[in-house]
Amino acid sequence: MSLFRPSLESSPSAAPAEAVPPVAGSPDTEVRIQRTSEILGEAVMDSVSSVRDSLPEQYRAHFETLRQEIIDFTKAHGIPKESLSKPDLLREVTCKLSTQDLERLALLLERFKHLLIYHELKKEEIDPAKAIEYAEEHYHLCEQYDSQVSLLEQVGILKEGAITGIDGHEYPVPTLEQIASRIFECREILETKHDQGFTKLLLVPFGMSLDALTDALKQFLLKYKKDNPTFNLDTDNPLFVLIGYQRADIGDSPDLVYYPQSFDRYNHQGKTKMEILKEQSKGRWAPASTGVAGEKGLGTPGWTVHLLQPSNLDDQDTETPIGFSSIPRQGQGALQEDENHRPPLESGKTPIEYLSILQKAQDDEDSPYHGETGTTPEDWITAFMIHLSETGKPMDNWRNSKESTFYLTGVFFRFSSRVPCVFWDRGNRRAGLSGVGPHARDEYIGLRSSVMI
Repeated sequence: MSLFRPSLESSPSAAPAEAVPPVAGSPDTEVRIQRTSEILGEAVMDSVSSVRDSLPEQYRAHFETLRQEIIDFTKAHGIPKESLSKPDLLREVTCKLSTQDLERLALLLERFKHLLIYHELKKEEIDPAKAIEYAEEHYHLCEQYDSQVSLLEQVGILKEGAITGIDGHEYPVPTLEQIASRIFECREILETKHDQGFTKLLLVPFGMSLDALTDALKQFLLKYKKDNPTFNLDTDNPLFVLIGYQRADIGDSPDLVYYPQSFDRYNHQGKTKMEILKEQSKGRWAPASTGVAGEKGLGTPGWTVHLLQPSNLDDQDTETPIGFSSIPRQGQGALQEDENHRPPLESGKTPIEYLSILQKAQDDEDSPYHGETGTTPEDWITAFMIHLSETGKPMDNWRNSKESTFYLTGVFFRFSSRVPCVFWDRGNRRAGLSGVGPHARDEYIGLRSSVMI
């Protein structure tokens, strides 16, 4: 299989960008093509500004996105970056890649080279500007993205545009363009979920250790109390964390597994965080419980990106989604009066029952829960900080007789056979991460699902 497909360099149908590159087939274009490997090497290596700045302005962000995807791929597969400018060497170092990985690298390079030569996107590619316009119209994406990135920077999770994963690797935050393009690509599949209210963005630094994230939440709560003196917080113990969470996602045999298909210690069919990070880096991971992400998902290693229902669900068409909807108690969930009605997932069921609901919806496109998945501690910690920042109220305040404690069915403690349970405890004035057995039933505990993109 060639990494340099003839269609890239010989296709007469590739229309040139207006007044920027020459027409395909002209002498100047032939010179450009002969220099493709040279330009590719320059663009991916250090001297990128001149190449990027030669592109039309609307494609420069797309250039950076493609460049980063290529760099991430080469790192994950041990491919020297300098081989990108040497076709013979590149063929040699990629000969052991699987067909799937080889196809992905070929596609990335083909798209990147087309952009460099013709100063335009390939016809089948999504126009980033069009995708952002769509995502802004339907999801108010720009404001949501900017505010969440800013919060992650403020709390010290995001540093110089990246997080540090449990494997020691740095993982850049997904770009607005990447998220918008994914939403646009899946717009037909997401249409029903949008109409059901899944418009609230959640940008999750999944690759970080849980210990680092719980510490970030603790420091966030203390800082929030300092800035908001009336906030009722136990500053001596602002966050309760069950001891089992400590180092639960790291080590050679971590206790915590993600996206299990059952809460069975020996047959959970989940993956460890390290396994997911490796699969993400190869572009092959998406949770089995989602019908939207497909086989590849967003393609941003170290991160997961979700859509949830916001707290201002009734106003989402006219206003930016704010916070996250609460989990209603039994008999208190409000039904949507339209053709895409989705009965609220009320409290009172066991973790096994909630997991079963989502699993049955996987292959049933008529299910109102189709495309939804359970969530993780990483999701909740990030969402809690966003919710408090945006609404001024703690999320999952179960003592107010309206909200509920929250099962995180996207994870499972396999050694202790527990499912995480998280909450805000108004009585003790603190947030908490605890755990219960898979068969536990409580009128105060429920489920909040998400749509992963």
